Order: sequence, then structure tokens, then C-alpha cells
Amino acid sequence: MRVLVTGGAGFIGSHVVDRLVERGDEVVVLDNLDSQVHGEAGFPAHIEAHVLNGAVEWVHGDVRDADAVSRALEGVEAVVHLAAAVGVGQSMYAPRYYTAVNVDGQGVLMEAMARWPGRYRRFVVASSMSIYGEGAYLCEEHGPVSPPPRPESRLAAGAWEVPCPECGRDLEPSLTGEDKPLQYTSVYAITKKTQEELALCFGAAYRIPTLALRFFNVYGPRQALSNPYTGVAAIFMGRLKNGAAPLVFEDGRQSRDFVYVSDVAESVVRALDAEGDVSGAFNVCTGRPVTIRQMAEALAARMGVEIAPEIVGRYRTGDIRHCIGDPSRAAEVLGFTATVALEDGLDELIAWSAEQEAADRVEASMAELERQGLVR
Repeated sequence: MRVLVTGGAGFIGSHVVDRLVERGDEVVVLDNLDSQVHGEAGFPAHIEAHVLNGAVEWVHGDVRDADAVSRALEGVEAVVHLAAAVGVGQSMYAPRYYTAVNVDGQGVLMEAMARWPGRYRRFVVASSMSIYGEGAYLCEEHGPVSPPPRPESRLAAGAWEVPCPECGRDLEPSLTGEDKPLQYTSVYAITKKTQEELALCFGAAYRIPTLALRFFNVYGPRQALSNPYTGVAAIFMGRLKNGAAPLVFEDGRQSRDFVYVSDVAESVVRALDAEGDVSGAFNVCTGRPVTIRQMAEALAARMGVEIAPEIVGRYRTGDIRHCIGDPSRAAEVLGFTATVALEDGLDELIAWSAEQEAADRVEASMAELERQGLVR
């Protein structure tokens, strides 16, 4: 199968490309090599190797460039759309850029796809757990609850947990399924949900089985260590490599669902291979909670450095408390289950990072968020 992977030189995209090449697909990669992600290194060696041996066709271009997208789509039978601007905090002060790349860029892609109706066997789009806002919760008295964002007054007082909207008790996080009502707490989240809706609408109209994969907190090798808006694990790794303490907001007990990048790549392959005309949204997650403080401490311990995280006791506008995915739908429909244990994944990340440079830009990004009034 000839597959286009947009953003195929990036963190997740390059691992997807590896899997597709490994199983013998013809792969086309469209990527603009954004400097915030790739730095000044230029063409990634792992993609260059595939291009040199003829396994990958390379198109250097932006997803917003209609000519580049049309070239990349020549002869393609399936599309994996991963190219995106990523970062909750940055999206709040750069909304035009995020909507241009994520929404307009996908519009350019779909318009180009529409020129060849009937050709595409599958359309897979990267969505995000950020579209849920707060995850699902349980109240001892009122059962399952989908609470609104935490009141500003509670956050200002350091009351970090999510209260029940009925009785005010602190809620217990539970697994978040795809049917949970969505809440948008950032521009980035809005763009990802818009991407989902656009893709599913387009796929239904053109009879293309279309899957939106809601990636939870992805980590692993090739994540940009110098990008202060990348994933938590990579940001903490960059700090530790520079001998600095990871900065942890609130009290560090907020929890996330960390899923290793090779598992994420496998979920994309399962989506491409899904039987029948499967369409819809699927969580890509483990179902296992890890607190942000635990992540910082685990990285330091496995790196062998005695650097404790700095718990700043402040909060960022739009941050959530807990969101842990329910993996059951992806397991049942796609046959996908995340298999890499957190400890093993962190060891792989650490081994890879030993050969990487990491410019610590966290404090500069924090200063920008403070200047914008987004850290309180």
C-alpha cells in the first residue's frame, strides 16, 4: 500500500514511517522540518537513511502548501495525517499559527484528496487527549461525573483537586472513554477537535473509512528535547541533562496517561489495517495513571542523578488535573493494546537522549507565559 505520512520526519511520524517501511509499504513523507521541532540539525538521519535506500519518497514542504501536498499525494492509497503545531501553552498566545497549521493545513490536505475520489482506502488523523479537558471522575455520592473546569478561586487558594459540582467533595479520577463530553481548555484542544470533525465529515462524504486517534501523553526517543512545548517527559529530560530541576506545576499529584511512542506507531498501523469500514474516534492510551511528580522522579532515578523536581505551587491557565484514558474500544475494535511498560520506555528514552544535545528553554517559555498572564 502506498501511504502518505504528513509530519513523517517528526517524533511520532518517524516511528510510524519505520513501521510502515518494515512491513513493506511504499511510504511518502511530507514534512517542513520546523525549526522548533528539529532545531538546526536539518534532515533527520533516521529519515535520510530510508530515503537513500529507496524505501521512502521525500517531499519537503508545508501542509499548508497546496502544490507540495498535491505532489505528495500522487498515487497514494492511504493518508496518515500527523503534521500539526503542538503545545497547549503556546497555542494560547499564538492562536493564528495554531489554527493555520492544524485547521487550514488539514483543509488544504482534504481539498487535494478530493481531486481523486474513490482512491483512498483509509484516512487516519492524529487527535489528542486534550480535547477532553478534565477526564472522567467518580463522586462517592453522585456516581460518574463530568465536571466543568476547576474554579479560579480554588486554584488561587491551592485547592488543586476537582470538586463535585453537586456536593463539592473532591472527585476521584476514573477511566475516560471516547463518549465523555468534551471540554476545550486551550486553543490547541479546539484545533484538534476541529481536525477530528473535519476528517470524519470528509471521510463520510467521500466514503473513506476515517479514524481519529486520540493520543494521550506520548513519550520516547526522537521527541524534541529543546522544544519547551513538547511532551512532559522530554521537557523534564532536557532539564535533567542540563543539571536543572524539572519544574512541576501545582503540587505534582496531577496524573496523566503516558504511552510509549512505538505503541502509538502500532496503533496507527492497526488503524490502517482495521477490518471493514471502521470509522470514528479511538483513545490511544494505557489506562494507567502516573503523576507528574512521579514522572520527574522516575526519570532522575533511572538517569542516576540526584535532582528533585521543583514543585512551583502555581498553575497555568487551561491546565487540567487528571485524565486517564480507557483503552477498551481500541482493543476491541482495532486489536490494539499498549504493551511497553513505563520503566522500559523511560530506559529507551534515556539511552537515546545520551547522544542528543538539549538546550534548556523552559525558563524562557515560562517567562513568556508569565508575560502573557497565563501562569498564576
